[in-house]
Amino acid sequence: MNGLRALVSGLAALALGLFAAHAVVRRVGHIDAPEVRIPDLQLGTEGGVRRAGRGSVTTLGGILLVHLRGRPEELGTEHARLLHDEMVQTESVVWELLDRNVPNAAARALLLDIGQVAYRHVDEGFSEERRRELAASALAFRPDPFESRFPTFQRFVYLAALYDISLAYEHSPLIGCTTFTFSGESAAGSPLLARAFDFDVDDVFDRKKAVFVVEPEGEIPFASVAWPGLLGVVSGMNAEGLAVVVHGARAGPVRTTGEPVVDELRRLLARARTTDEAVRDLGKTDALVSHLLILNDAGGHAVAVERIPGARSFSRELGPRAAVTNHLEGPFSSDPRNELVRRTSSTLERRARGDELVNGLGHPATAEDAVRLLRDRKGAGGTELPLGDRRAVDALIATHGIVAETGNRTLWVSAGPHLLGRFVAFDLPALLREDPPAEPPRTIAPDPLLGTDAARRAMAKHR
Repeated sequence: MNGLRALVSGLAALALGLFAAHAVVRRVGHIDAPEVRIPDLQLGTEGGVRRAGRGSVTTLGGILLVHLRGRPEELGTEHARLLHDEMVQTESVVWELLDRNVPNAAARALLLDIGQVAYRHVDEGFSEERRRELAASALAFRPDPFESRFPTFQRFVYLAALYDISLAYEHSPLIGCTTFTFSGESAAGSPLLARAFDFDVDDVFDRKKAVFVVEPEGEIPFASVAWPGLLGVVSGMNAEGLAVVVHGARAGPVRTTGEPVVDELRRLLARARTTDEAVRDLGKTDALVSHLLILNDAGGHAVAVERIPGARSFSRELGPRAAVTNHLEGPFSSDPRNELVRRTSSTLERRARGDELVNGLGHPATAEDAVRLLRDRKGAGGTELPLGDRRAVDALIATHGIVAETGNRTLWVSAGPHLLGRFVAFDLPALLREDPPAEPPRTIAPDPLLGTDAARRAMAKHR
């Protein structure tokens, strides 16, 4: 009996100790929101357009079009008021993925505690304007069904840094993107940047994608292709014709402080007018995670920039036509983590096929040509691959695909599923003049594979 009492007492002490440790972690890892006052914006709908303040939401070609304007507090409030239900749906998927992959509640709590301590200063990498914007979104996001997980502002910070946090893990689903650039005489009418954003997670990020047209006060308007809840940039173009996308890469140290990728790209689009200006601006901050940026501007200056935490950015010219995947070719090319990407991912196979595609195009590239290249499902040498094979440019997993015509400021965006549906044209100058646009958008036809049993079977394997 004494032994049983000792066991019970020991277990009780252990449970109390774990509870106390968890409480300490919550206190130490808490991220304080800046004090902000949010505008009193009433949500209303008129003529199929949802409005709050100067912000609006409608659909264009079946894709959510979100137009936001103003100071950081206005942008954040408009975002949360207009997209509350869509943001709930997107965040639900994030938590469901965590619960599914870590079904043990104690292990899940431990994992979150470790992450909370590790990333307790992650908010310091965001600009003060972005922190105010996130704080305004947090105040406007009511009701908040996830408040028991973490305080709203703290969660929004984590979600804004989710790309970087995901890349820090060795088996990140973000090492799979392909981008093509065409400039000079290799492009017909306008320089081009075309990318497939492969993010192999729940397809809600594909089905519920959004095109944000953002007019920040005193800065350059820009368009970003993302999903409700993410007002940062992974693929975008600004009103000056600068286009930028990010690819996952690995090298150098794993850090928990630095500028998050989505804020970095957003900063470039809001402030830089050319590729040269953007590259110079990159040197002002340190990256949170290693990655690749691909840029092309209205003049057709295309570069790839390799960003490694604690190291100077390395920029390489891409020339008239180029393909970029996920391995580094600069000073960190021999880094063991980059070598692992080369050995274990499909980056080399996709790069070889990408080089064949751009160099084999016998005429100046159009947006239609770029879409066809993004939908390529063959291996190097034109070898046949099974549908969904990761060695293909189009592995039927892309969350979105874009083609940016930087000269005329047109952004073509895939309507889904993945890259099979039609691509819809978002004319940035017209969108900045009209809200919503009066004319129906131009489109590029769906892939013939769309709707076939073969496509359904291949896509079902990823779910």
